Amino acid sequence: MRITDDVFIVGGGATLGFGLSDDPDCHVYLVNGGDELALVDCGMADGRSMDRIAANIKAEGLDLDRLRYLIVTHYHMDHAGGAARFRARFGLEVIAPAGAAPALRTGDEAAVALDKAKEAGFYAPDYVFEPVTVDRTVAEGDAIQIGSLRLEVFDTPGHCAGHASYLLHGRSRRYLFAADAVFAQGRVILQNIHDCSVQQSVESIFKLERLDFDALLPGHGAIVVDDGKRHIALAAAACRQLGVPKNLI
Repeated sequence: MRITDDVFIVGGGATLGFGLSDDPDCHVYLVNGGDELALVDCGMADGRSMDRIAANIKAEGLDLDRLRYLIVTHYHMDHAGGAARFRARFGLEVIAPAGAAPALRTGDEAAVALDKAKEAGFYAPDYVFEPVTVDRTVAEGDAIQIGSLRLEVFDTPGHCAGHASYLLHGRSRRYLFAADAVFAQGRVILQNIHDCSVQQSVESIFKLERLDFDALLPGHGAIVVDDGKRHIALAAAACRQLGVPKNLI
């Protein structure tokens, strides 16, 4: 599904997305840098998801042979559970936040709270977190070049540890891939897990509020093509009133 010539949505479950791949996949974005393409997150690669995502890319007239990178925002399964399979199938270079890389490399289910998520019924009891080779780690201040386009890296913990958001300098606009740091209408996802922090989430919201961008592209729910900063401002306003934004789920 084309957003602009720069960015497409090629995956995501039906519950909090557009039904382009299987639940509970996050939004899977594709960045078109011309001679290079990159995925931002990949979902779980469970069921038919990986085949559906590949078919969606081809349906947009994009060449899978130009797919070079998988850029991970954080280590939760709905965003990165399928990273090892995508890397193996498409020969991708996996790029991840430095704080997320150790758990991705080891498949540590407790570190990513998968054990708790299974107990809560979010994932099947027999689902296995496959460790993935992380080829490159990034942190705030780094940049990722995708063909002619550039992504800036911002550390945005709070939803979980090792969470990053990415600012894409596109051909005619800027896009914020906020992942699960903040959503449309100023919502957040704060969960009762060991590495979720209200205070860090607030600090990340304030950081994102200071950025200059047009489109807000979160990990789930509605996307905002123009005036995305207004939605970050809603979350920041709730924090300034000594509260927290409403939860998306």
